Amino acid sequence: MATMEGLIRLVNALQKACTKLGDFGGDASLPTLWDSLPSVAVVGGQSSGKSSVLESIVGRDFLPRGSGIVTRRPLVLQLYKTEQGEQEYAEFLHLPNKRFTDFSLVRKEIQDETDKITGKSKQISPVPIQLSIYSPNVVNLTMIDLPGLTKVAVEGQPESIVQDIENLVRSYVEKPNCIILAITPANQDIATSDAIRLAREVDPAGERTFGVLTKLDLMDRGTNALEVLEGRSYRLQQPWVGVVNRSQADINRNVDMMDARRREREFFASSPDYGHLASKMGSEYLAKLLSRHLESVIKARIPAIASFIGRSIDGLESELDHLGRPVAIDAGAQLYTILELCRAFDRTFKEHLEGGRPGGDRIYGVFDHQLPGALRKIPFDRHLSIQNVRRVVSEADGYQPHLIAPEQGYRRLIDSSLNFFRGPAEASVDAVHHILKELVRKSIGETQV
Repeated sequence: MATMEGLIRLVNALQKACTKLGDFGGDASLPTLWDSLPSVAVVGGQSSGKSSVLESIVGRDFLPRGSGIVTRRPLVLQLYKTEQGEQEYAEFLHLPNKRFTDFSLVRKEIQDETDKITGKSKQISPVPIQLSIYSPNVVNLTMIDLPGLTKVAVEGQPESIVQDIENLVRSYVEKPNCIILAITPANQDIATSDAIRLAREVDPAGERTFGVLTKLDLMDRGTNALEVLEGRSYRLQQPWVGVVNRSQADINRNVDMMDARRREREFFASSPDYGHLASKMGSEYLAKLLSRHLESVIKARIPAIASFIGRSIDGLESELDHLGRPVAIDAGAQLYTILELCRAFDRTFKEHLEGGRPGGDRIYGVFDHQLPGALRKIPFDRHLSIQNVRRVVSEADGYQPHLIAPEQGYRRLIDSSLNFFRGPAEASVDAVHHILKELVRKSIGETQV
């Protein structure tokens, strides 16, 4: 067991490293380490009870609440079980040296960090917030809370918000290493569940999907959810779990979470409909079930993860070998290295231009052969013939005869003659420019300190 707990902690550490390096999956076109790591993505529509399920698993009020889209950035929630009697606390990856023991401040920090990226608007962002909670009341588990699926945009939201949220959620759940926790209210027809619809599209066999039914206590009197919980209404390879969360009145009265867990156990134990399923219902059972499943998935994926890391290391080492030895860390040493590189490049480039290495002779060839050859082809004999000069001069002067010299005519004659030089001159400039760029590339490749 200790070994498996160590595996979850190792995966959590890898996730933190990925986040720091800007690798958090999403729409990346190439496979990344984040995509190789197993995770539990929490998916549900707005007001499905998603936040209440997470808080019940943690045993603390820590998530922002309100109307509309509250979760606007993915929240990577890493839970670490500690010894009984130890103080609970939370840490954010972006505040590594600060511990939060007041969970109302955790809620505020999530809201503030969300606003830093999205502003006060109701936009969403794929950049995750990473939160670790250490508590004796949790199991070792990692979950990713995603924005709630919605059907219509409300005031203050862009028209694309419905599709934007679905694209973000889909970018997580379509990964083969993702475990889907699909949250659906029991007082809603399972056929209309956004979470189940999306899970069915990316996991048609139901192998990666855990179904969670919330609000069982709010169903119409005389009805129950046994068809769903026992897998007859919509079958999954993984079990369905029913939970009973705190009501809004309980939240307003700050009902203790441990007391809410006790009342949830009593609800299932005393229920005539769900009594026979009581041992496999509730948020505590759900957390243990997910933790065990995550451990088994990590164990199965270890060879693939190790192989991916090995290939990535080999690729990076090969690239580093190609780039050369590392630059010194000290700022002064870095500046010295840069200046030495510049001096070496200057020496190599001058050798190409002035002799010792090929290059300068090609520039000389442009002016000694290419340009004179092009100039010799210019039809000056025809352009400067007596007949053409007389015609240009007379057209320039018009009816006003010149007194001393036909200045306008000569100017026009000179301008038209200069136009003959433009083509060969520009071609020569382009040729020299091309040669210089080649020499720069060669000099960079040959520069060594």
